Amino acid sequence: MSSRAETRGAGLDSLKLGGAAFLLVGGILAFYYFSGVSTLLRVIALLVISGGAAAIAFQTERGRALWQFISDSRMEVRKVVWPSRQETLQTTLVVVVMVLLLGIVLWLFDMMLMSILRFLTGQGG
Repeated sequence: MSSRAETRGAGLDSLKLGGAAFLLVGGILAFYYFSGVSTLLRVIALLVISGGAAAIAFQTERGRALWQFISDSRMEVRKVVWPSRQETLQTTLVVVVMVLLLGIVLWLFDMMLMSILRFLTGQGG
C-alpha cells in the first residue's frame, strides 16, 4: 500500500517538473515570438514565467531538497570569517614576491644548465 503511494507521489513530482519545464520553454518561445513588443515588457514577462516555473519545481521532492541545500549553503557562507582588506593585500604581495623569486631562481638554474650543456657539447665557442 505504501509503495503505491510513493509511486503516485513520484509520478506527481514528475508531472510537476514536466509542467515547470513546459512553462519555462513556453516563456522562452513567447519571448522570441513577441519580438515586436517592448524588450522591457518581454523580460518582465519572462522573469514572471520563470518565477512561476521555479515555484512549481520547488513543490517537488527534488525541489525541496534543492531549497534545503541552498539554505544550508547560505548558512555556511555566513559562518566564514572573511579576511580583511589588509590581510588580502599582504597575502597577495607575499604570493607575487614568491613567484618572482622562484621565477628568477629557475631562470638562473636554466642558464647554468645551458652553459654546462654548451661546454660539454663544444658549442660554446
